[in-house]
Amino acid sequence: MTGGRLIVLGLSHRTARVEQREKAALDEAAAVKMLRGLRSAPAVAEAAVLSTCNRTEIFAVVGDAAGEAALACALVAHSAISADELAAARYVQREERAARHLFRVAASLDSMVIGESEIQGQVRAARDLARREGTLGPLLEQAFAQALQTGRRVRAQTRVAAGAVSVSSVAVDLARAALGDLRGRRALLIGAGQAAEATARALLGQGLAEVVVANRTPATAGRLAQRFGGRAAGLEALVDEVADVDVVISSTDAAGTILDAESFGRALRRARRRPLVVIDIAVPRDVDPRVGALPGVRLHNIDDLRRVAEANLNGRRLEAVKAEAIVAAELARAAPVT
Repeated sequence: MTGGRLIVLGLSHRTARVEQREKAALDEAAAVKMLRGLRSAPAVAEAAVLSTCNRTEIFAVVGDAAGEAALACALVAHSAISADELAAARYVQREERAARHLFRVAASLDSMVIGESEIQGQVRAARDLARREGTLGPLLEQAFAQALQTGRRVRAQTRVAAGAVSVSSVAVDLARAALGDLRGRRALLIGAGQAAEATARALLGQGLAEVVVANRTPATAGRLAQRFGGRAAGLEALVDEVADVDVVISSTDAAGTILDAESFGRALRRARRRPLVVIDIAVPRDVDPRVGALPGVRLHNIDDLRRVAEANLNGRRLEAVKAEAIVAAELARAAPVT
């Protein structure tokens, strides 16, 4: 088909609990397969996929309702979410509303943590993946460019990013609220990506005594641990490490659970006499939800961070209003996206 209108179909932390979002989450390989399938869909002219811990969205150019249906079918086919679950949690925005949604996402105004710093890179990566797969046509190219420009302007001209502005830093605030002073405490970070690095910085800023980094690739864990004066551990040693720390923060991109309740139980039976805070910021979740029922354990998933994030927003509400005005101005002066 040629031409069409811009739409976005997806779900987010605003419409779906973590249990649904983890089913809809797409790693890069699944996103590639989806884009390649949509490339041959007659009713879809362009498509890009954005999947983060808080949202899975397909931005597309479609001709009619058949195109919208094709997007929903593609998401069900390439993720673990069922058609009924998707129907209950999804939203669809069209034309100018779709463009405004993309602009707000790129400006971090639709994030769980308003002003968080990771989303611009994630939007850029979604655009680049669609470009490599040949599904980013002129309309989406224009819309993503304008959205990223809007995000840059919001960060440059407002203080909406003041305070705790990442999921990782909010997770550390949650640990501090649970344990009090973090000085002298020990933490285990599971995962060695950007979220783990940001978490390590925030933890050490609170005077943490030691950071242990566990990752499926030991060399990667070693490099991150060395950067912060900590030490590395393999995933096979998680039970031993859990027994000796006060905080566990997990942020891997694993497809499923990597720490089950039985493993945690074995760790806790090693004469442990202090509380353990476990914060699972991964989607799909890394930690078996049954861990939260173990004695002495306080388990939080990414949805539990909402309360802390909202508290941190209090001092930035006026800045968020300014940011919304920038989005409206950029949308008004943007070239038509329909």
